[in-house]
Amino acid sequence: MSVEVIRKAYQATEEGFLGVVTKHWPMNPQIAAVGSCCLVGVICGGSLYIANLGDSRAVLGRAVRATGEVLAIQLSPEHNVAIESVRQEMHSLHPDDPKIVVLKHNVWRVKGLIQISRSIGDVYLKKAEFNREPLYAKFRLRETFKTPILSSDPSISVHELQEHDQFLIFASDGLWEHLSNQDAVDIVQNHPHSGSARKLIKVALLEAAKKREMRYSDLKKIDRGVRRHFHDDITVVVIFLDSNLVSRASTVTGPPVSLRGAGVPLPSRSLAPMELPGPG
Repeated sequence: MSVEVIRKAYQATEEGFLGVVTKHWPMNPQIAAVGSCCLVGVICGGSLYIANLGDSRAVLGRAVRATGEVLAIQLSPEHNVAIESVRQEMHSLHPDDPKIVVLKHNVWRVKGLIQISRSIGDVYLKKAEFNREPLYAKFRLRETFKTPILSSDPSISVHELQEHDQFLIFASDGLWEHLSNQDAVDIVQNHPHSGSARKLIKVALLEAAKKREMRYSDLKKIDRGVRRHFHDDITVVVIFLDSNLVSRASTVTGPPVSLRGAGVPLPSRSLAPMELPGPG
């Protein structure tokens, strides 16, 4: 296990999906506009590897022995042009395109189309041969392009596991749109382990209903296809850590140790509690 192994896995996934798009393009050209964020966590030999494409997020809950509180530590950066540093990155990568990022309906978007700058898929913004008819006009650019507009290169970090790490939250941006990192950590910390991911989703949906000035029960009745107009999709995984396993994994000298199920760890050599600006 290494950073390079994970990078190659992302590359293979991207290439595999490109093969699917190429095969199905003649019958289903809209598949070129299909894409996904991709958040990965791997524990091996006492280390946690976090890799990310897009604006999903991994957050660690770490106990502070002196106070008993559990702090939220964000482990993954987000590739969303709502964040100024991501917009700057896009401008530096595409210096000859002043419209690489456009403010449209008060939302920053790459080429006025998509908020994320990195993804799996979205081939219509990576290979010009797929950005043409019969792709829907709303996805087609007026000008052609020679280099990919979006990237499939993940941000990868490695964190040493620590005994005070309590749990890890993996979630799509639909959760972080309504909950801060610390809010999510507090909810998991103050509720039973079983059903903690479902609890996070319910709290986020309650917030979404409140913002729309409607009841939670009424929001739940709305058809899923229509619900996207009320809130983004929400996927959550909560992994609880076993401090004994973490300690043993960090000192083992035999074959690499990997933890699965309800026991995972994370932290980092240089992490501090943080929040990134902009929407999840």
